[in-house]
Amino acid sequence: MALGIQGHVAGLSLSNTVDLFDSLGVQRSRKAIHDWVQKADLQLDSGRFPNQIALDETVIRISDQQFWLYAAADPATNELLHVRLFSTTTTALTEIFLRELQQRHNVETANCLVDGAQHLQTALQRARLRFQISRHGNRNTVERMF
Repeated sequence: MALGIQGHVAGLSLSNTVDLFDSLGVQRSRKAIHDWVQKADLQLDSGRFPNQIALDETVIRISDQQFWLYAAADPATNELLHVRLFSTTTTALTEIFLRELQQRHNVETANCLVDGAQHLQTALQRARLRFQISRHGNRNTVERMF
């Protein structure tokens, strides 16, 4: 259920979310996924001033294609700040994700919690955002969503 909600909130259509589940061997209808999203009532907030931001990405498969789902969450509230789906992962795309995050929220003083992914660290340095490598604790906010 969480994967269906994440995929749809990240920009997958209901049909593509159904295809994602089919590729995993799980049969779900568009109506079921729509109901999950409505019940979860997930809306991306804007204008936040978080002290910490948990950043992560994960690979998802839809039919025979791979996509990278990027997410930023506020560990203090467990709220999604920004979600984006890309067809590949590069430092340049990570920079786009971070720019969009900066446009939506005041994150210049926040400490970004990331895993050891080098492209994330490089993009954060280029964006002049503070970050800390963390494999446990508050960074798990995004891990739980994935």
